[in-house]
Amino acid sequence: MSQAKNEIKQWGILGTSFISGVMAEAIRQDGQSRIYAVAGRSPEPRELLAAQYDIPVQHDNYDALIADPKVDIIYIALPNHLHHEYVIKAAKAGKAILCEKSLSVDMEKTEAALAAVDQHGIFFAEGLMYLNHPFTAKILEVIKAGKIGELRSIQGQYTAAISQFVNPDSKGALYNLGCYPVSLLHLIIQQCGGNESAENYTLSAMGRRGLDGNICETQANFRFGNGVMAQLHTAEDYGLHAEFTVLGSTGSLQVTTNPWLPATQNQLTITQYEQQSEVVEVTADGDGFLYQVRAVLNALENGDAELTRPAAGPEDSRQIMKLLTDWEDAVIA
Repeated sequence: MSQAKNEIKQWGILGTSFISGVMAEAIRQDGQSRIYAVAGRSPEPRELLAAQYDIPVQHDNYDALIADPKVDIIYIALPNHLHHEYVIKAAKAGKAILCEKSLSVDMEKTEAALAAVDQHGIFFAEGLMYLNHPFTAKILEVIKAGKIGELRSIQGQYTAAISQFVNPDSKGALYNLGCYPVSLLHLIIQQCGGNESAENYTLSAMGRRGLDGNICETQANFRFGNGVMAQLHTAEDYGLHAEFTVLGSTGSLQVTTNPWLPATQNQLTITQYEQQSEVVEVTADGDGFLYQVRAVLNALENGDAELTRPAAGPEDSRQIMKLLTDWEDAVIA
């Protein structure tokens, strides 16, 4: 079972995709824990990952890693549609869990996963890594401090050329890319207007479907309970492009660098309408994955069962998934 407090925590990684290597690099960069095991069904990528990151133990099935008594934290790096199954299994095994975004692909699976987390009282976090980064905290701080006045409107867009890489069962652009602007929108609405505003909304959406039948591009219009309006767009067959703008009653905030891939140097611009703009630089030690590793380890060290805002806790993940699934249901393609 899990090690005692203050002992080095050991990770087990489920899956050998690109994101597994990114997380492995962040764990190594942080240097306060170690990767003990990796599980993958294909020997070659599993062996390559193990060799690159000095992972001593390999499993050829996921259940074996979950059952390994030397694993403290399980990082689920599998396709979206498999997340709930292994969240449930890891929760039953009493493991701490970091599950890649999106938590699932529908609300039934989402509720089943979160119910298992609650029932077994284990630590759980969804891998919306950028929410742990100081850049996200600064964006929220500026808005909550009233530097652009009362919140009025939000626009966000995130596109990337990933259609050839994703598993069709993971439901396309919404759950692979749309989860980023949706989760940042949710954070701002919730923190500025409360849960009631974040959960009370109307929306309309349009889009198109790709060759796999999934939504490959879509745009949604939201109106929340506090009157704030938002427009979000995502697509999986454009080049990489990220935009996020917040309009207030007295000014605007424009995120100049990619808010969902924050790095060591990040920038946002605050403009009072028809006045000179102020550029805010946010420096950091590394990317969102590094800060995510730190946040998980700090929570476990403190005996916490979840992360705190701006990061997403289990109930935040549920609300974000509700926004995503409602968006999917509303799309006219």
